[in-house]
Amino acid sequence: MNLHRRDLNRAALCLALGAFGAFSEARAAAAPRWKTTPFTLGVASGQPRPESVVLWTRLAPDPVAEPGFDARVACPVRYALYADEALRQPVRAGEVMALPERAHAVHVPLDGLSPGRSYWYRFTCGNARSAVGRTRTAPAPDAAVGRLRIALASCQHWEQGFFVAHREIAQRDVDLVLFVGDYIYEGSSPAYTAQTGRAHGSWTPHTLAQYRARHALYKSDADLQAAHATHPWIVTLDDHEVVNDYADDRDPAYTDPARFLQRRAAAYRAYFEHMPLALPPQGAAMRIHDRFNWGRLANLWTLDTRQHRSHHACPDPARDVGQSPTACAELADPTRTMLGAAQERWLSQGLAASTARWNLLGQATQVSATGIDTPEGHQTWTDGWDGYPVARGRLLQGIADANVRNVISLGGDVHRHAAADLRLLPNDPASPRLASEFIGGSVTSRGASQRSMARMRRDNPDVLHARGDERGWALLDITPDAARCEFRSTPHGVPVDAVFGTQARFVVADGAAGVQRD
Repeated sequence: MNLHRRDLNRAALCLALGAFGAFSEARAAAAPRWKTTPFTLGVASGQPRPESVVLWTRLAPDPVAEPGFDARVACPVRYALYADEALRQPVRAGEVMALPERAHAVHVPLDGLSPGRSYWYRFTCGNARSAVGRTRTAPAPDAAVGRLRIALASCQHWEQGFFVAHREIAQRDVDLVLFVGDYIYEGSSPAYTAQTGRAHGSWTPHTLAQYRARHALYKSDADLQAAHATHPWIVTLDDHEVVNDYADDRDPAYTDPARFLQRRAAAYRAYFEHMPLALPPQGAAMRIHDRFNWGRLANLWTLDTRQHRSHHACPDPARDVGQSPTACAELADPTRTMLGAAQERWLSQGLAASTARWNLLGQATQVSATGIDTPEGHQTWTDGWDGYPVARGRLLQGIADANVRNVISLGGDVHRHAAADLRLLPNDPASPRLASEFIGGSVTSRGASQRSMARMRRDNPDVLHARGDERGWALLDITPDAARCEFRSTPHGVPVDAVFGTQARFVVADGAAGVQRD
């Protein structure tokens, strides 16, 4: 269901109560005098709704420049929201405590705002002012909206290149950024570090402090900060925010589930602390799936494809990561799920009740089939939707049964730009097209060769376009008549001066499922 004003009030109250409890045990400091800015990680906004947004920042002063900063002390931070870019028309102001228990992160859920308009905001702490951020509320639910522009992005490995895609996103006129997973990477790749000079500089994270440090490193990137400061973000997670290819309570090493869930809890908490989100995790559990609307034009569901999924089918007993088996009877098990039973029902009911012109599914990976025919048999990748074919069938059958129009899946994870048709029976021309799919590439993470993509397309004719040799993002331009997608890309490596161009354009016409070249 949607989070309405009462829910945001409840979220704000929970945050305030949690802050009060922590503050009662923490020493408070008077507004300090800073030598350098403590707002080194920038500002952000997110979860845009008709009357509300969430503002974010974090105090993270340079320990060398600010040797007197006591990380055990809570600090007062003021926020101010304005109706104009010149910051002359104040709308809202207040003060919150940046608490050591929350890594001095600040989340400000604001409601009672006007629908469909831009606002500007900034934070102050003592004598320090943050950069100015711009955000935007969604249109009113009954508004006849003429356009929605979305920047779709995912998969930004620090060591594999620079975040130039975010520089371009910051310069574009979009309504929101939809980031569908792998915001950080837990693993390192020294071979790429030698090429880019960008290194994580720390061990693979397992603890809260280590995940916080990894997020802070990524947030230090100026281009990423610019994209956050310029547009509101809507986000969901994939695996690398915790560990590669995890499934529910299992990681690749078959760690004891109780121990792994402690790691997942640390990862989720650090993720929340660095994102403009309203609802904090409860231990190892976090409400990730959500729904947003953009007037009568579009509904957008963000899905959680990791926390509730069944374990991988036919796993390697030595290391449980995605495999490509040619024979795996477990794939046909009807009890297997990608989303979990509760989330499946929530999505199915939401889609069936939707009256929006367009219905968008923001989720981590590729829904369309990508398996390869080999002399040994058909290979199926078990970490993606191909590894959960019955669950995929339930999703698409629900769309067919409810006659839901204009469904488009927006994904990432696979490090390629892709456009595909979605059918109940994949790649069967006799099975009608039920939905469409766009994959927005990867910001930096390396993808497969064009030879591999050509082979995958040969065996999966529903995939009309797939390129894994370039990096980038996707621009969605949605109007009542059509949903257009422009794949923005640059060759792999993404140097600091990378230039982006248009790789391909596709369109989905209103009332006609399936992608066409534009």
